Order: sequence, then C-alpha cells, then structure tokens
Amino acid sequence: MATIKDNLQQVQNRIALACKAAQREPGSVRLLVVSKTFPGSDLRETHAAGVRCFGENYVQEGLAKIAELQDLRHELEWHMIGPLQGNKTRPVAEAFDWVHSVDRLKIAQRLSEQRPAHLAPLNVCLQVNISGEVSKSGLSPEELPEVARQVANLPRLRLRGLMAIPEPGGDLEAQRQPHRALAALLTSLRAQLQAPGQMLDTLSMGMSADLEAAIAEGATMVRVGSAIFGQRPRIAAN
Repeated sequence: MATIKDNLQQVQNRIALACKAAQREPGSVRLLVVSKTFPGSDLRETHAAGVRCFGENYVQEGLAKIAELQDLRHELEWHMIGPLQGNKTRPVAEAFDWVHSVDRLKIAQRLSEQRPAHLAPLNVCLQVNISGEVSKSGLSPEELPEVARQVANLPRLRLRGLMAIPEPGGDLEAQRQPHRALAALLTSLRAQLQAPGQMLDTLSMGMSADLEAAIAEGATMVRVGSAIFGQRPRIAAN
C-alpha cells in the first residue's frame, strides 16, 4: 500500500513533468497540499516529507489543526481555500497566512479590518467563477476588475492573484480552456492595475485531476489533496 510519502513523490513528479512539457522551471509551481478532513497526524507525516503549505476548506477544522500543529507554526503556511462567510472572517484574519476564496468586496474589507497589526499583511486571491456555474462561488469576469481595484487598496491585505475551481473537463484541451481564461484575466488585471512586485503573481488553479492542464496554462500554485492522502472521510462543514 502506497504511503503518503510515496503519493507525494508521485505528485511532485507529475508537477515536474508538466513543467518540463510547458518549458517552465519546476520551482515556478508551488504545491499546496489540501488537508481538509484529514487528521493532524497525516499533516505531520506530510510535513516530515518536506511539505510546508497546507490548504483548509473549513474554518473550525483549520483553526483546530493550526492549534494542534502550533509547534510547527514557524515552518508552516496556512491557506484558507474554502468559501468564507462574513461572520467567520475574524479568526481567519487572525490565524491564516493566505485566503484564496475572496469572492466579494465585503469579505476583503472585513479581513483587512480584522488582520492584526503585528502580523504580515494577509495574502489574498480573488476567486473567479470562470466556468459560469450557478452553483459555484466566485466573481464574474465582468465584475472582477473593479473589485480587484478596491481590494488592492485595502490596508493589511496583499492582493496576490486569482483562484478558480473550473468545471471538470474531459480531455487535456478541454481542461486547459478555463485555466487559459483565468490566466488571461490575470494578465489583463496586471495591465489595468499596473501591479508592482509581489502583487498579482499568483494563479491558484489545478487540482489532482487537472494539474497538468493548469500548469500548461501558467498555474503558480496547484491544490492537491486526494492524490496524496487518498479518499476523503466524510466530515460536516463548519
């Protein structure tokens, strides 16, 4: 039976091969390990294998793991990647390093107001509903520029880029299309905002099933869970 370390190595090999195919440096793509529903012991094992970035979908579960792994806090980077309700922004602003799922201005404003002054600015990505799915969170491409302009001016936040969870595609070309569209939106935003330095350097896209397509279209961060940990146990959202 494959171990977490074995699975992690396979995913890292996939990333390296995808980067080679796209003529990109392997170091240009970061692996964000999606650890929702898996216990802290699995995260410790993954950390021992070299992982530093973990993504959580549920606020309470993420906070519990941050507390459980507090002895590793200086080595770990915690990312909130799930939908974020307005009444749960404070603990996220206080405990996480990144939020990928900012889908409206009000959430960004609350995160900015609630980010403690002694911490580095909170890195945020704007979530885009790139496939136009009614059931999915995210800004429309049309409303993105104005929201991005306002978020970029908020104190205590650092706007880093865009995130999307595209509708599952069939073959590689079908998978590439929504990722290509998100990359084009980021390029357009850079021009409109004249973004300097670290600003707008992140495309958070690609998961276990489509990371090759995402990397081919410029992903800088891929979010992978099941290919590393296996099938997820069921857990109630919180």
